[in-house]
Amino acid sequence: MDDDVLSLKKQLLEKDAEIAALKNKLEQSQKENSLLMDLQDQVSHLAHLQCTSLSNDAIMRYSRQLLLPELGVRGQMNLLTTSVLVVGCGGLGCPLALYLAAAGVGRLGLLDYDEVELSNLHRQVLHTERTQGLPKAYSAAQALSRLNSTTQCVPYHLQLSSENALQLIQQYPFMLYCSDKYHLIVLSVVLSLNVCILDYLCFMYDIVADCSDNVPTRYLVNDACVLSGKPLVSASALRMEGQLTVYNYNGGPCYRCLYPVPPPPETVTNCSDGGVLGVVVGVMGCLQALEVLKIASGQKSSFGQQLLMFDAQDSRFRCIKLRAKQAGCVVCGETPTVTELQDYESFCGSAATDKCRRLNLLFAEQRVSVQEYKSVVDCSTPHLLLDVRPKVEVDICHLPVSINIPLASLEDQNADHINFLKEKISELKLQMSSELQVPVYVVCKLGNDSQKAVQLLEKMSGTELERITVKDIIGGLMAWANKIDPSFPKY
Repeated sequence: MDDDVLSLKKQLLEKDAEIAALKNKLEQSQKENSLLMDLQDQVSHLAHLQCTSLSNDAIMRYSRQLLLPELGVRGQMNLLTTSVLVVGCGGLGCPLALYLAAAGVGRLGLLDYDEVELSNLHRQVLHTERTQGLPKAYSAAQALSRLNSTTQCVPYHLQLSSENALQLIQQYPFMLYCSDKYHLIVLSVVLSLNVCILDYLCFMYDIVADCSDNVPTRYLVNDACVLSGKPLVSASALRMEGQLTVYNYNGGPCYRCLYPVPPPPETVTNCSDGGVLGVVVGVMGCLQALEVLKIASGQKSSFGQQLLMFDAQDSRFRCIKLRAKQAGCVVCGETPTVTELQDYESFCGSAATDKCRRLNLLFAEQRVSVQEYKSVVDCSTPHLLLDVRPKVEVDICHLPVSINIPLASLEDQNADHINFLKEKISELKLQMSSELQVPVYVVCKLGNDSQKAVQLLEKMSGTELERITVKDIIGGLMAWANKIDPSFPKY
C-alpha cells in the first residue's frame, strides 16, 4: 500500500510539472501573439530609405551644412538615406548619435543592453535624471526624437551576441523590430503578416559605429562587419585618453588584422575600473560622428588605415599609420577560417559587458566574504586590513581601520611601502602570541585587485614578509556597502 501511495504521489508531481510547463508555454504563446500584433504596426518603419529631393523644411533645417561644398544637396540626400547601427548608447554613443540625428542621418539603430544609472550622467549626455532606470536604448531614442523627429530611431534593448549580430546589421533573415519594451522577434514564418517583404529585405544598416567598452564585443562587431561587408567606425576612451579608427573600409585592415589575439582579461581596464573624464568621451564620440558623416555623405574617411590618438592631459592629437590588411587574417584574409560568428566570451576569456569584470584568481580558502570579515571586526580579532586601491580612490571613501598600499606599489616592490607594511605587521605581532601568524585581509573596490595583491603578498611571505596569512575580501568595498553598511559611499 505504501508503495502505491508513493507511486501515485510521484505521478501527481509529474502531472503538476507538465501542467506548469503547459501554462508557461501558453503564456509565452499569448505574449508572442501580442508582440506580433504590435509588429505589424511597426514594420513600415523598416522600409528602404528613399529621398529624391529635399523638402523646404529639410533645406531650412540643414541649410548651414548644405552650404558646404564638401556636402551640398547630394551629400545631404545621402545622409537622409543612410542607416547607422550604434552599438552602445553610453559615453561614446550619446554624442555620436546626437550629432548624427542633428545632421539628418535617416535611421539610427540604437543598441544597448543596459539601463540608465546615476553614474552614467556625467558623460552620457542623452540620458537625464528623469530617465534613470529606463533602458538606455529607449532613453536615447526619446531624446533624439525630440531633437529631430524626421530621423527614425530604432531602439534595441538587448545584448549583442553571435546569434543576433549579423541579423541586426543585415536585417535578414526575417528579423524585425518590435515596439514591445524589451524584445526583438526573429520570425521563421512571415507569410501571415500583411507586409511588403521586398521593402523589408532591402532594409539593412550601411555603417556600424562601435561604441562598446569591452573586448569580446569589439571582436564580435568586427567579425560581423567583415562578414556583412560593412565599414566599422570604432572609438574608445579611458581616463584622459582616446583613440579612433575605421576598420574594414576601402581595403583597409579589420580589428583582427591588428589584434589577432585578445589581451589577457586581467590586463584590460574599462571606465568603471579606471575612470574617464566625460568631455574626453564626448570629444571621441564627436570625432566618431564626423567619420560616419563623411562616409555616409560620400566623402572619404581619414582613418581607413590610420589611428587617431588623443591626449586630453596635454590637449594633443597625433596620428599613426596602421599596418595594412593582413593576407593571413582569419576573418578578412585570403583564406579566412572564421566564416561565421563565434563564442567571443570564450575566445577573450571575459564577459561581453561594460560592467566591471569579476576575476577568480584565488582558491576558496584564500578568500572571505564581507560577512565573515564583519565578524572578525565585531570580535575585535587582531588583524591588518590592507586597502590596495590607488590613493585617489581611497580619498573618496575607505574603512577607518585600513592602511593603504596601492597594488602598483606591491607590483613594483616599492621599498618604502614594503617597509611600512613590515612595521605594521611587527606592531600587530606585539599584540599577539609569538606563535601565531598575523592575519592580513586585503580589500579593493570590487575584489579584483585584492586577489592580485594576495598572490603578490604570498610570494613575499617567508622572504620580505614573515609569518602572515593573507586573504582577500570577496566583492570588495562595494560588497561591504551593499551587504553590511548601506551608508558607505558607492562609486
